[in-house]
Amino acid sequence: MTHAPAPAASGHDPHPGTEPDPRRWGTLALLGTAQLMLIVDVTVVAVALPHVGADLDLSRAATTWVVSAYTLAFGGLMLLGGRVTDLVGSRPVVLTGLALFTAASLTAGLAGSPELLVGSRVAQGVGAALLSPAALSALLHLFHGEERHRALGVWSALGGGGAALGVLLGGILTAGPGWPWVFFVNVPIGLVVAVGLARRLPSGTTTAPAAPTPPTAPARLDLLGAALVTAATGTAIYALIGAGDHGWVSGRTLGLLAAAVALYVLFGLRQRTARSPLMDLRLLTRRPVASGTFLIVSATALMVAGFFLGTFYLQHHAGRGALATGLFFLPVALATIVGATAGGHLIQRLGARALATVGFVVAGAGFAVPALAEGTTAVVAGTTGAALGLGVLFVAASATALGHVAPHESGIVSGIVSTFHEFGASLGAAVISSVAAASIAGSTSDGFVHGFAVAAGVAGAAALVSLASVPGRAR
Repeated sequence: MTHAPAPAASGHDPHPGTEPDPRRWGTLALLGTAQLMLIVDVTVVAVALPHVGADLDLSRAATTWVVSAYTLAFGGLMLLGGRVTDLVGSRPVVLTGLALFTAASLTAGLAGSPELLVGSRVAQGVGAALLSPAALSALLHLFHGEERHRALGVWSALGGGGAALGVLLGGILTAGPGWPWVFFVNVPIGLVVAVGLARRLPSGTTTAPAAPTPPTAPARLDLLGAALVTAATGTAIYALIGAGDHGWVSGRTLGLLAAAVALYVLFGLRQRTARSPLMDLRLLTRRPVASGTFLIVSATALMVAGFFLGTFYLQHHAGRGALATGLFFLPVALATIVGATAGGHLIQRLGARALATVGFVVAGAGFAVPALAEGTTAVVAGTTGAALGLGVLFVAASATALGHVAPHESGIVSGIVSTFHEFGASLGAAVISSVAAASIAGSTSDGFVHGFAVAAGVAGAAALVSLASVPGRAR
């Protein structure tokens, strides 16, 4: 490791002699609500898309971009958001990102044209890319030791359960006041959360470097590096999003992935020569960070795969409506929250390696149920069981990647974790849409069975990788 581990890695307060913020749990509730809005906004729109397309006369491509524009901006700009957080502190970045996301939500709800709607979704993604890593960095500064694990459990429950809650909320709002309210609902919530955080977040929630910076080398933002990594990440996510439609070995997909790799290489070269690089690439060689990113990619890909298969099975094959489908996903959301809460309490006792392995085994067993037995009951029960294991995995991933970073690195590592979260979502959707293509386009259920079988196999393989690569319990 290039830096000494953060004291929090051993369970001690990195600021001995200082009392913890007495309002920290209330602050976490506000930060968590803000993060929940960002996660819910990925899936709440999916249920409303048919109505949005009919009202605005959207083409198939434009309808896809209503979802993709948000995830592209969100994932592509995450590292930039994390680096800005490290330079100026989490408080101003949290408030700026929240204000932008809230304003863009209002614009999206009022949109009367495809161009304005897609543009508003891009602006929402920019706000989310600033808010998410900054909020997670603020959490790391508010909590230490055992409390940090519990707080990460809450955070992980929001990330995992938010997707399923989005389906429920989308069905209720679309069937009730109409699709604009899937965006309007963010406005009053965003305003209340912004006022609360402005009062509660300490102005000193900053990630200034632990070692003094020479006066001749002031901290600055590497704009060229930010542009390169944003373009690389956006290109890669765009390739993954389109792989389900165009094929994994099509010239378009392979060309975009090659372009993304080239941009990442240029980004790496830039970081070796920049006076104030966007990130220290040696972070990715640390075992905790590398294994934590593996866990977050795998868990998110499996979560999105289960969500994708479940919603399409219930609506396209079983003939359930949007509201009924949302209600069927309520136990999925609750199971994710239960799993994440349990993981937050158990990780200090069991360690990340054991917790991750168990989480993948439970998820694999859950996905095996609808792979072996067809029907609505099997799909809901199996997806709910898988969600229990995935909730545990999100805690193991966050604790592994973030538990051994120095305070001045928390913003950029939070950005790395959040970026790979979006990678996992795009990868899961792209792979599973290709596997289940026959069922999505037709009336057979074979594609869904194959999709759940693939998810179960991936979870089993990931359990073996976790057993070999994830660090064990710290002594």
